Amino acid sequence: MQQPKQSWQKLSKKTVYDNLWIHVEEHDVINPSGNKSIYGVVQFKNYAIGILPIDADGNIYLVGQHRYPFNDYSWEIPEGGGDKNIDPLISAKRELLEETGIIAAEWKLISEIHTSNSVTDEVGYIYLAKQLSFHEPDPDEDEDITIKKIPFHEAYSMLEKGEIKDSLTVVALLKAKIILQL
Repeated sequence: MQQPKQSWQKLSKKTVYDNLWIHVEEHDVINPSGNKSIYGVVQFKNYAIGILPIDADGNIYLVGQHRYPFNDYSWEIPEGGGDKNIDPLISAKRELLEETGIIAAEWKLISEIHTSNSVTDEVGYIYLAKQLSFHEPDPDEDEDITIKKIPFHEAYSMLEKGEIKDSLTVVALLKAKIILQL
């Protein structure tokens, strides 16, 4: 499929914020209608990594934690950041072990997503993890995590009721329902 021509023209850019996780730029642009405008771009320094661990009985493992930006408690798949210089699968294995203590013998990439492409360049990788073994979790110091073992259909019901809002988790559950025909 042929891609349409670029409709935005960047005139200049400047950094307005930078930390260990994000870089924020303000761009002076010509927008698709031909008018001068500004555009803010958040560039993520890591990949977003999500893992849907599912055991032989059809249970999945969610983690619950308070999410500061929304000041809300969130049930979600194990997830975190992955260094862009490392294979995302390596980061997925690390995140799953850190947050849940789970090691999986079987891995499958089920989705690559742009998490919020109107203002960020963040790319997310979502894996299905199977053949699980269980060990001690070792979460990061800023993570106060609760682990919940739940049948897949119950997690899917939480999604349908709007109780799960995290984008990686939403995509993981929808893709798994299709792939696994659950």
